[in-house]
Amino acid sequence: MKTFFGNGFGSSFGKIVAMDRFDSGRSLSPNRQAEAYWTALLTGDGVPMRSQIDPRGLENILEYTFVLERIAPGLTRFRLAGRHLNQLAGKEVRGMPLTSFFEPDARDQIKTVSEQVFAQPAIANLTLDSSGRLGRVQSQARMLLLPLKSDLGDVSRILGVLVSDGAIGATPRRFTISETNLRPVSHVQVPKPSQTVETGFAEDQQKFDRPGSHLRLVVSRDD
Repeated sequence: MKTFFGNGFGSSFGKIVAMDRFDSGRSLSPNRQAEAYWTALLTGDGVPMRSQIDPRGLENILEYTFVLERIAPGLTRFRLAGRHLNQLAGKEVRGMPLTSFFEPDARDQIKTVSEQVFAQPAIANLTLDSSGRLGRVQSQARMLLLPLKSDLGDVSRILGVLVSDGAIGATPRRFTISETNLRPVSHVQVPKPSQTVETGFAEDQQKFDRPGSHLRLVVSRDD
């Protein structure tokens, strides 16, 4: 059993899942777990708050998980990142821009995607490719971006997951984007309860008039 330290999420939340569990063909599992957790926090009023994210709810996938902060338009930096991301980068990624995981010709594309996640807001599922040049092993990865609100109420945080299949090889690992899927949060939000009262088979209520002058007092007399 491995213990997870130095990831920014804390180290006292139990076991993590070994990386080889997510080899080719099964790499979507952490993404699905993260999205299910995030979706459970959704309300009709908008996306979850960053403060609602509890590492214990993501303990099985913490090494693949990260939190981003929007610093400026097109500039998003890592606030927290799991061990798998540090291994891909070959160093601690906290404070680094999201674009550092992408090839130069893909950086404008990831900037556009992240801005859409914040602005719509939307959920982004990305398929990433890494070339085998310069001694690096060719591989594929999956990235999930889920919008979050800051304590100020603006959508300026992202809960994300990045899982790379196969051996990491030489670092830093950089990717291109081969496929992007964006879904507006409104498509998965829990609707607010309807305020309309359904009458069904109920009959119309009649106005009740209090008995009045048509009643009279009858007094009985003894002869």
